[in-house]
Amino acid sequence: MTAGSQALRIGILGAARIAPAALIRPAASNAEVVVAGVAARDRGRARDFAKKHGIAQVYDDYRALVEAPDIDAIYNPLPNGLHGRWTRAALAAGKHVLCEKPFTANAAEAREIAQVASDSGLVVMEAFHYRYHPLTLAAEKVIASGELGKLIRVETALCFPLPKFSDIRYNYGLAGGALMDAGCYAVHMARLFGGETPEVVSARVRLRDPRIDRAMSAELRFPAGHSGRIRCSMWSRDLLRIGARIVGEHGQMRVVNPVAPQLFHWLSVRSEQGSRVERFTRRPTYAFQLDAFADAVLRGRPVRTTPEDAILNMTVIDAIYQAAGLPLREPS
Repeated sequence: MTAGSQALRIGILGAARIAPAALIRPAASNAEVVVAGVAARDRGRARDFAKKHGIAQVYDDYRALVEAPDIDAIYNPLPNGLHGRWTRAALAAGKHVLCEKPFTANAAEAREIAQVASDSGLVVMEAFHYRYHPLTLAAEKVIASGELGKLIRVETALCFPLPKFSDIRYNYGLAGGALMDAGCYAVHMARLFGGETPEVVSARVRLRDPRIDRAMSAELRFPAGHSGRIRCSMWSRDLLRIGARIVGEHGQMRVVNPVAPQLFHWLSVRSEQGSRVERFTRRPTYAFQLDAFADAVLRGRPVRTTPEDAILNMTVIDAIYQAAGLPLREPS
């Protein structure tokens, strides 16, 4: 940020559908953040997007936005295969980065970008927004308290219907696939609630084409001995399934819809202490995420979804693809 600036000025790479929910609406209620610019491959589309959402500046292309002196940080919601390239470019231009999940196309690229981020001293945050909501924080506390006892099994899922097969999320050239889009959440939740990064035991895939998964499941084994399973899909009989079940020696917990708790959610615990159901604020996960990003940039506070954490997530994703007999995703 330049001397005398009063707010964190963020530019958006691409007129993405996710940007209003993930950034623009949360920024409208955050006095420390301004969405100051947007660029898209089609300048006309960027201009229409800026007009609709009250964004002051339209840039000719991604490079112009990344290098603009009046932009402090970049929000990167581009297709998966482009995340690494443009996060790297933003860091080279001295910009902080909020990058949509998955962080990169594969673990090797994640390691490369994490090193660039570390060398830069800038804030780089992967946008696993659910990680910042009180619902998720409460679930973590239940596990850490020991109320469930020694963990036995962790099951996570994110399934939703996306029958539009021309969508970029089915495009191998853009690092698409159900595991990349929906499954990165299921893997992240398994790691978070399981307390460790697991080994992949086996994987089963349902294909859209020979390289693209429309659904995936995988069995996991954690170093401490508990087992796990992730399920994800963009088109399968599991039309809608979002959440986690954590089973311990003394009880179990269900976390329902941590990804969009503003729509519906609950946390239920059954243990030797009794049974209870808890609910939390309907304030969107994205608002908490933006608070955390601004805190990190403006006050140097740590973030929960670091590039180092992204390496671990992408390592599990790569291992699931390998276990399913599919090629790893590649940068675009």
